[in-house]
Amino acid sequence: MTDEKTITLVQVSSSIGRPGSQRETLKGLGLNKIGRKANVADTPANRGMIAKVAHLVRVVEVE
Repeated sequence: MTDEKTITLVQVSSSIGRPGSQRETLKGLGLNKIGRKANVADTPANRGMIAKVAHLVRVVEVE
């Protein structure tokens, strides 16, 4: 197993009515429906994406 840390995200709110950049950010994180989970690498780029849509996602665990 690699030494790379991952973050597990769950989408908790819909992207309907949100700006297009937030919708694209959710897609970039691998999310597109409420309740969907995604594991992403713990990198500065992904941290910035999570910060942009923090009101739409929940961080479940940081390993």
